[in-house]
Amino acid sequence: MLATFAGQVIELLHEDTAPFGPRAVDGDPLEALIEMDGPVAAPEDPVLVRLLPDAYREDEEAAADFRRFTESGLRADKVANARTLLDSLRDGGYDGGTADVLDESAADTIEIELGPRQVQAWLRSLTDMRLALATRLGIDDDEEEDWEQLPEDDPRAVMHDVYGWLGFVQESLVQALS
Repeated sequence: MLATFAGQVIELLHEDTAPFGPRAVDGDPLEALIEMDGPVAAPEDPVLVRLLPDAYREDEEAAADFRRFTESGLRADKVANARTLLDSLRDGGYDGGTADVLDESAADTIEIELGPRQVQAWLRSLTDMRLALATRLGIDDDEEEDWEQLPEDDPRAVMHDVYGWLGFVQESLVQALS
């Protein structure tokens, strides 16, 4: 499940970069040399808006400038974090296969050792996964009771449980650092 979500975050961050939104074009050779011509408009996908928020909500011009200078790097960092998570899973023995979740004997145990850099990448990647899932599901902090009342066969209930599980994984990792 972690590999699937990490792959989806990577895909989402890459998928939206082709059109790259409106760009700042002023012909500055220095900007072209150091690739400072990123997007100036916020993405349209609500998940990307959450993952790549505006730095200045009250000042569109400042937000556009900030986005132009930082979004490409932020995307690259988020992709690198997700790839680190995937690499850690592979190093621990995950082969990309899917075990039948109903048959516990089919699930392989994966042991992973993480260094400080990998721990930070995992925590950031888990945060991105949770933000993406919360955005798609419309999860708000004050609606927990509503989520608990959903019927078990509601697909949103299952995904809410996954959201909670990702939080558990993240919390467990933080506690392991203590």
